[in-house]
Amino acid sequence: MDETTYFKERLEGQIDWYSNKSSINKNYYLSLKLTEITLAAIIPFLSGMIEIHFVKYIIGLIGVTIAVVGGIQIINKYHEKWISYRTTSETLKHEKYMYATQSGPYDIANNKAFNDFVVRIESLISKENSDWNNMIAKTDFKKEPNQNS
Repeated sequence: MDETTYFKERLEGQIDWYSNKSSINKNYYLSLKLTEITLAAIIPFLSGMIEIHFVKYIIGLIGVTIAVVGGIQIINKYHEKWISYRTTSETLKHEKYMYATQSGPYDIANNKAFNDFVVRIESLISKENSDWNNMIAKTDFKKEPNQNS
């Protein structure tokens, strides 16, 4: 694969993918967090109206909703994925610009600059994939060992 093809078919596609996924995860995270904060703020307000019969049910429903929204955030790891994808996207862009300006390890004197560039880019992508697999494999609901055992 030549330089132009690699940039067009591999690098730009990866940068776009990570940037897009970062934005999606950021939007999910911020939307869920805003929902959680707003609902939590409503509870004290409604508590002042507890003498109205159905308000206690609304407060209970809001509490359940907050728990579900928090659980969705934990399970889907929107915040972690947002940060990870954004970091990878920006790192790929950084390497692209370093290569384009023949800076750092891609100095004009380096006869294998393109090869070094590809190795670094593929290593970044591979590391992100590995980090993602590790993040997904971790569970936040592991059973704690019994303290009395």
